[in-house]
Amino acid sequence: MTHQSEHILEQTLIAQLISNGYENVTIKGEQDLLGNLKSQLEKHNNKKFSDNDFALILNHLTKTNNVFEKAKLLRDKFSFRNDANEVVYIEFLNMEHWCQNQYQVTHQITMEGSYKNRYDVTLLINGLPLVQIELKRRGLEMKEAYNQISRYSKHSFGASLGLFNFVQLFVISNGVNTKYFSNFTGQKPDFKQTFYWTDEHNKRVSQLADFTNLFLEKCHLSKMITKYIVLHETNKALMVLRPYQYFAVERIIDRVKTTGKNGYIWHTTGSGKTLTSFKASQILSKLPKVDKVVFCVDRRDLDYQTSKEFNEFSPDSVNGTHDTKSLVKQFADDGTRLIVTTIQKLYTAVTKEHHLKVMDKLKDQKIVFIFDECHRSQFGDTHKKIKSYFNNYQMFGFTGTPIFGENSMAKSGIRQTTAMLFDEKLHQYVITDAIKDENVLRFAVEYVGRYREKGDTRNEIDIEVEAIDTQELMESPERLEKIAQYIIEQHPSKTHRKEFTAMFCISDVDTLIKYYDLFRKRKREGKHDLSIATIFSYNANEGEKDFTEDYQDFDDVADPRETYNAMHTRDKLETYIQEYNQEHGMNFTTKDSASFYKYYNDISDKVRKKKIDLLFVVNMFLTGFDSKSLNTLFVDKNLRYHGLIQAYSRTNRIYGQKKSQGNVVVFRNLKKATDDAIALFSNKDAKEIIIMKPYRNYVDDFNEAYAKMGDIAPTVASVDDLLGEDDELAFIKAFREIMRLRNVMTSFADFTFDDLDMDLQEFEDYKSKYLDLYDKVKNDTKQKTSILDEVDFELELIHRDDITVSYIMGLLSKLNNMAPAEKQKRQKEILDMVAGDVKLRSKRELIEKFILENLPLIDKDQVEQGFDDFMDIEKQKAFERFVQEENINGAKLKELIEDYLFSQRMPTRQEVIQTLDQQPSVLQRKSIGEMLLHKLQGFIDTFFDS
Repeated sequence: MTHQSEHILEQTLIAQLISNGYENVTIKGEQDLLGNLKSQLEKHNNKKFSDNDFALILNHLTKTNNVFEKAKLLRDKFSFRNDANEVVYIEFLNMEHWCQNQYQVTHQITMEGSYKNRYDVTLLINGLPLVQIELKRRGLEMKEAYNQISRYSKHSFGASLGLFNFVQLFVISNGVNTKYFSNFTGQKPDFKQTFYWTDEHNKRVSQLADFTNLFLEKCHLSKMITKYIVLHETNKALMVLRPYQYFAVERIIDRVKTTGKNGYIWHTTGSGKTLTSFKASQILSKLPKVDKVVFCVDRRDLDYQTSKEFNEFSPDSVNGTHDTKSLVKQFADDGTRLIVTTIQKLYTAVTKEHHLKVMDKLKDQKIVFIFDECHRSQFGDTHKKIKSYFNNYQMFGFTGTPIFGENSMAKSGIRQTTAMLFDEKLHQYVITDAIKDENVLRFAVEYVGRYREKGDTRNEIDIEVEAIDTQELMESPERLEKIAQYIIEQHPSKTHRKEFTAMFCISDVDTLIKYYDLFRKRKREGKHDLSIATIFSYNANEGEKDFTEDYQDFDDVADPRETYNAMHTRDKLETYIQEYNQEHGMNFTTKDSASFYKYYNDISDKVRKKKIDLLFVVNMFLTGFDSKSLNTLFVDKNLRYHGLIQAYSRTNRIYGQKKSQGNVVVFRNLKKATDDAIALFSNKDAKEIIIMKPYRNYVDDFNEAYAKMGDIAPTVASVDDLLGEDDELAFIKAFREIMRLRNVMTSFADFTFDDLDMDLQEFEDYKSKYLDLYDKVKNDTKQKTSILDEVDFELELIHRDDITVSYIMGLLSKLNNMAPAEKQKRQKEILDMVAGDVKLRSKRELIEKFILENLPLIDKDQVEQGFDDFMDIEKQKAFERFVQEENINGAKLKELIEDYLFSQRMPTRQEVIQTLDQQPSVLQRKSIGEMLLHKLQGFIDTFFDS
């Protein structure tokens, strides 16, 4: 396809928007923007504003430069006293009747902050820039447009009056691919949070012309802004719904408005059902015909988790129901429109005599029930009782894994399915859709054990994978010890050296205890350094072997009134919890249920924060628990159908470049069960989409990518001879593909560089050249734009969190005792390691100087302190050189650096120019400002960023 220039793409888009009812307006800079804003607000509010009036309005709009706070200003009304001392009320956006706003399109607005930036296409609603569109010519990567917006938001969106910080949505397109995302200023940009629009059947709308007609249609666009952006209070972030979330909420709202029928939403695990259900609950609770919305979960921990998440979206939107009494109180309170509770409490509320006096008064109220993971506790008497008790209800269910005939459980001889309980399926978004949209990851499933198919593989270990003879064989000490050793050996590669965490699900509590004691013993012996933890229920119900269909209601866990089969189980758990308390400075116990719940929540939190390396479970945490940092599941348990997909799905949340797949390592013969589950919850041909290819396929892909790179740069030295930026860009993309493939392959147990046409040293040498090009782009202060400016080097793939200054000092402390030849070799390896790490390479020269001049004189126990002292001296020298060479006011420069260290915000070009003793001429300001910013960034990278 021929490249379409960005100019032609821009003109075509503007013409289409005008034909769709947008008014074309010429705005060159901020003064034009302000004049237009005044006239549009006058038109929208049907009022005339004097200059004083508009000054008050502008003062209100610009009182904060924070994107999140501006988003709240946009949605609120404003009152002021005009020149006649009358109170005037105005709005900036019609939130209720979203089509009744003023729509304009403009292009090439120039704004100047740290740098001068010219924006492609801007959509104005009531005069405020609410949507920014960046275009790249066809053939260029979408990520380049995304990176350009990241640069704009950093350098100029907040400049001057900061009106561009009102932008709610961004759109990026190269004509054939188009994506949207919410304004992310203040957060770390993440390209994975950009979305394609689709139709209701998940068919992608990628062409810019189609996207413009559907998504940028005036009413739809303002509906997305007013109804389908959530202001996440905890993260202070804007969250826009993805298309499948939008269509699901719309179907539920329409169902309540126009019918009395029920329905269910099938959205795959990991697709953001909490956000979808929150938005549906929020909109429903504001409908005049609805008295209450009750969001039901099936476990007390999910009640806590959901209430917490709902309140993070919107503070005080719900009060969690701690007990049935508080639930009944919320039902009786007319001011409480949205309730989150467990189905157990709801059942108690409508069956226990002492609650019915209050509840009976509410039987005829219009109540909408929304059930999370509706396939679990809804089966049986509870569901039936709720339906028979309330007279004017509607029920909606959300599930990632519906119950069909094939995976249903017979109750009283009748197989109950999701459709039998909730009637019609309102919207569907299955795992294949989510993987295609990159909303969840694929699974890399490895089967470990003794199989008939022999092969050269590290996964061939001598353990039983099927209980052909007896359960005793599957739980034999020899088998458990081999599996434990395998996990200890593979944990570092699976989790990228603890950058992620892992879970181990086990058939039953007795076997878990055996495994856990094995790991404890090996840790005491110094055979691993994993932080381990476990949680399980210890009542009679949880003792069933391979209890895979469901697990007992969490309300029963740790209840002191239970009669337990064996106190041994409880004593063991108490021992494990006391060890956990000692390691983490906590004080939990099994002796009362409240403390046990706190233990559960603390473990959840620590897994998410990567403070637990390996969590041992039987059934808990295999459903309903979300942790982006968890990337590996070890399985010694029979799973099937929805239980299998739910368990596997703990691993496949999106989380940065390095997490390329969810790893599942299976010590049982679950291949057929895995294939059956995939076929049931997507289709029989979906396996290739959901499951990663075998290791050998990636070897072939890597060698093919290596050959392609060889056509561009056949040797490491030839990278220096590349002719111009086009060749450099080709090399960057070729080596980036090699990095991506290596990142995937390193988590396979079979991975070795011996299988590849490229050896490790060659990879490291090419990586060094790749980083040289990155430095060249980052340090380029020339005025001309470069095709390399917006390319994403994906440095996360080669940065290791475990390589820090402290780690390097630990290696250096061992040098002095080595023989000269060995010392020189190891010294080079350490310096190469520093040069190969993105964050440390700026310190390479200083570390080398420290090794040569200071290290021989320092005791090995004092190396880290010696390096700190050395860096303090070098930092002071560099600071003084900076001040003298550039004629800078040292006190002002120090203040800028301290501001950066506090806020992590780089100063603007104007701020850094203000530190000069003598101000440059107008013609020189830009180049001198950029040079100083570049120099300041280098100083900070070298002396503060470790």
